[in-house]
Amino acid sequence: MESTSAEPAAGNEGNRTVIALVDDDRNILTTVSIALQAEGFATRVYSDGEAALGALLSNPPDLAIFDIKMPKMDGMELLRRLRQKSPLPVIFLTSKDDETDEEAGFEMGADDYIAKPFSLRLLLARIRAILRRSGSDHPLILSEQFDDKPGEVVERGRLYMDPARHHVTWNGQPVSLTVTEFLLLEALSARPGVIKSRNQLMDAAYPDDVFVDDRTVDSHIKRMRRKFRSVDQTFSAIETLYGAGYSFNEG
Repeated sequence: MESTSAEPAAGNEGNRTVIALVDDDRNILTTVSIALQAEGFATRVYSDGEAALGALLSNPPDLAIFDIKMPKMDGMELLRRLRQKSPLPVIFLTSKDDETDEEAGFEMGADDYIAKPFSLRLLLARIRAILRRSGSDHPLILSEQFDDKPGEVVERGRLYMDPARHHVTWNGQPVSLTVTEFLLLEALSARPGVIKSRNQLMDAAYPDDVFVDDRTVDSHIKRMRRKFRSVDQTFSAIETLYGAGYSFNEG
């Protein structure tokens, strides 16, 4: 399949934020592209990883959204090759419910991971947060069009969180979190010592119309702990209360 385009010619992108979509499902390409354009983004669409790779490197968009399961070159291989030359922000879309694939994607440098079927509201919120984190100063990203105004800086013991910049440090060392991980940590650290159930954490990280199971929250917490332990092997601030949920201990 050849790459396709669901937008006006590149010359008409103007100063709009550009999102590249890579998926072999033409319905997904068309639906998401039209929705993003309606929200003010410019889009470029590609139906396989092979067609997308050269274009992503030679004329980078502001962010790319990849399906994992594609012909010719799947999303994992596309991300692996892209990361050899580019830090382009990437969101994975996938119909797979496989924690191994999710972890592999993050290890290779994916910025977030959203399972199909997905909420457009969730996708828009993730796009805006990732672009804000990557330093975009475009008015569309700085506006409050897609999500709430970023909260105030959070300081809890050795933890520092700046929602406006999506910046996190522990003991002064930067910790790179995905958008979902950031929202979960923000919810936990808001009230140190208070147990948050998995349902409460789901509500903090996902819109009301998106269903996720308990294992999804557990997976995010597991990865988040691993990231903090990469800068502090003694990190134990996120505590598991079996059968109840999680809490943040700032001590």
